This record gives sequence, C-alpha cells and structure tokens, in this order.
Amino acid sequence: MEEITHLQKTSPKMIDKQFNLMLSDLQKLPRRNVNGKRLYETPDGSFYPSVTTITGQMTKKAITEWRARVGEKKANEITKIAAARGTSVHKLCEHYILGTMDDVKIMPSNKEMFDAMSNHLAEHVDNIRVVEGFLYSDFLRSAGQVDCIAEYDGVLSVIDFKTSKKKKPEAWCQNYFVQEAAYSFMFEERTQEQIPQLVTIIGVDGESEPQVFIKNTKDRNQYLLKFLELRELFDQQSSS
Repeated sequence: MEEITHLQKTSPKMIDKQFNLMLSDLQKLPRRNVNGKRLYETPDGSFYPSVTTITGQMTKKAITEWRARVGEKKANEITKIAAARGTSVHKLCEHYILGTMDDVKIMPSNKEMFDAMSNHLAEHVDNIRVVEGFLYSDFLRSAGQVDCIAEYDGVLSVIDFKTSKKKKPEAWCQNYFVQEAAYSFMFEERTQEQIPQLVTIIGVDGESEPQVFIKNTKDRNQYLLKFLELRELFDQQSSS
C-alpha cells in the first residue's frame, strides 16, 4: 500500500492539459431501482445489482450507527450536502479529462478542491480508456459505472474520485478498494486488457493536494475475493 499526501497549503490553479483519449467502446446499460437496490440490465437481458449496492454492505452498520448518533434530520442534511458536492466534483473531473471545460461553471465552494484534483490528474494521469463508463461481469454477476480507467504514472489503473471533509484513515476506505477491484475485473472480462493497479483520489476540504491510495495486483486480488464474499451475502439476504 502506498499513500501519497502533501502538506503544502497554497491554493493551486487548474493546469490546462489535453489528455490523450483512447476511449473503449462500452455499451450503455439501462438501470432501475428495485426495493432500494440499483439494478443494471446487461445486453443478454440479465439484471445485476450495482457494485455500490454490493460494497455498501460493508458500511451499512457504521452508517446506521452514525445516523442514530447524530439524528435523522442532521444526518439527512449532511448526506445531502456531501452527495451534491461529490456529484459536482465528479462531473468537473469528467469534463476536465474530456476537454469540455469551456462552458462549465465551477461553484466557489468546489473550486479549491477541484483545482487540487485536476492538477493531480494533469501530473499523473493520461491515455484515458474510460470516463464514467458502464461495466458488467457475468462471473461477478454485478455491474456499475466506473469513474475512470487510464494510466496513472504509466500503469493502467481503475481511478476512483472521492470527496471528503477531512483525510480518511485507510481502514475507512476498504469499500472503495473492493469497488475498484470489481471494476478492474469487469473491464478485463469485457476487453481482455488487464488492469494491475487501483487508484483512489480523494479531494479533501482545505487541502491543496488530494489524498491518494494506490493498490497493486496482489492487493487487488484480495479485494476481489472480498467482493465475491459480499456478492454471496447479497444473494443470501435477498432470498431470506
């Protein structure tokens, strides 16, 4: 495991970069929510639960306890604000990589975080294979939408964008790594191109550099086994 952190506090400005787009031809998958669970329909008509539905089982207990501790009203407010910020920063990263920033407005509250993340992307990421692409696996019986697949420091990687009010201990990020491992397997199943690296980039409030976790192939295989366990647990809970 490698964690990259930087202590510099000066606010960066977005680097103007044109990324090399080598986008894979991935089919869009229809999706729908059933009993609070997101399902994707694959080309052969199968319906698979989303990756986040599966990995969400890892944090369900902790989230339930947190909501009870702070109260439902406060929890809903915090969740709504965090979700809106996460969606906004995700879209900004997508536009930045695709070179479609010209008509995009950046909210002042998101600018510092996005500048930090975009500059990190400019310095470390290129040769883009997927941006917000749909993936599925018949072996994993799951599907989802991956943030980005590209080369990170020259190594093909699943790259996941996250946002946070403060830096996270690695122990709090295990569900991210499991999610990324599933996406890497799905991409390999669909394209026969192996992905040896997982990268989590977390934009953090008040930080001029994002928090970054990097996982190698050995790590990925362990997280993939965890995903398979969670997939079986999902089946057990669905049938009970």
